[in-house]
Amino acid sequence: MANQPSSYPILCASFNQDNSCFAIGTREGFKIFDCNTGRLLYERVAGAFIIVEMLFSSSLLAIVGAGEQPSLSPRRLCLFNTVTVVALEELNFLTSILAVRMNKKRLIVILQEKTFIYDINSLKILDTIDTVPNPKGLCAFSPSLDGSFLALPASTTKGSLLVYNVSDLRLHCEIDAHRSPLAVLSLSSGGTHIATASEQGTMIRIHLVSDATKSYSFRRGSYSSNIFSLSFAPAPELPDILLATSSSGSVHVFSLGSPPNQRSSGLLGSIKVPHTINDALDPAQHCILHHAVPAGVRSNTLIRKIEKFEETATPEHVVLRATIPMITYGGYFLEYVYNVNHQNKSSWTLEREFNLLSAETSSLP
Repeated sequence: MANQPSSYPILCASFNQDNSCFAIGTREGFKIFDCNTGRLLYERVAGAFIIVEMLFSSSLLAIVGAGEQPSLSPRRLCLFNTVTVVALEELNFLTSILAVRMNKKRLIVILQEKTFIYDINSLKILDTIDTVPNPKGLCAFSPSLDGSFLALPASTTKGSLLVYNVSDLRLHCEIDAHRSPLAVLSLSSGGTHIATASEQGTMIRIHLVSDATKSYSFRRGSYSSNIFSLSFAPAPELPDILLATSSSGSVHVFSLGSPPNQRSSGLLGSIKVPHTINDALDPAQHCILHHAVPAGVRSNTLIRKIEKFEETATPEHVVLRATIPMITYGGYFLEYVYNVNHQNKSSWTLEREFNLLSAETSSLP
């Protein structure tokens, strides 16, 4: 999601479709990093950018300027080749570009009240969708060609969304997820599930995309919070866990391993004990890492890798391990490892941390 330039040193941050790399935009230019090693792969100093999107690990980037220089208009999308250092194509729009998404067949451009779907090879416009006012550029897009879905807000007063099949260019379904307007949308990598959070930030819900039915409902906490990101574990079907980050600086992990029959569950952590059965704490379903990043600092995170083990395969009897990289808009990269043992007890380890702004192409954290 693109934002107007702020006081953060990082203006945008995004992971590529297979979680192997990530890109950041700053007031000086943009950088691309290897997510596995943390190595800086590419850097271009060319002014401020509010959108930098990769197409897997290819040399193609979709970039949008912040408007701080006349040549970097927020209404101009540039398709840039990092190998030839050439702008392959430029697309101009009447209003600011708020988000861009890509897979190997489609290019999606989100404006405040319109969404454009392009054939990524010919750049032919395939469809134009008129949307409700969407000033934050909220959207979710699954890169899978088998389940290539795009989700957009359907209302400005409640948390409903429209899901489009961008392969067949048709509306797939409408989902009423929350009473309050949406704040975050996230599709699983296979396009089978969609996670949502509202502006209130207390509930996170997961729906099956195939029939628009609710399959999970989790209570993040009793008090409102801004949800910054939602991320499923990589999986072709039902992911093992869902990750959420919020303005409190905490990371929340929700287990999707056993169907909860649409019941609500709360999160372990320092929250006021709720008074209703639906809000009861259930440590088997979720876990929280407090102070993962400074409170109030925007962050973007995902689950890069999931590993499963037999109970006796590791000394700690770990049965599930998740590698979780985080980008803070304050300029830091952190990578946590989340472990669950055979007794369903969880633990966190900070494996790596380094400054994104001072990284050089010859350096390795």
